[in-house]
Amino acid sequence: MDEHTRTELEAAAFRRLVGHLRERTDVQNIDLMDLAGFCRNCLSKWYLAAAEERGVEMDYEQARETIYGMPYEEWKARYQTPRQD
Repeated sequence: MDEHTRTELEAAAFRRLVGHLRERTDVQNIDLMDLAGFCRNCLSKWYLAAAEERGVEMDYEQARETIYGMPYEEWKARYQTPRQD
């Protein structure tokens, strides 16, 4: 497989993952961290790091909005539930 095709496939898989996480607002970040070792915030940080590596100007809140599909504070107010201990 050539590099361009690989990149396109990886990008499509990433978009599908982000879309899935946007739909599954019932899944809390803490649950993702406990089970998978990463969460939406991790994806935001990885997205930001990739942008910075390529010289794309972006801040953490912009990266979060890309992953969450809305400003983080709005997502948190709508969907984040208190932690169950």
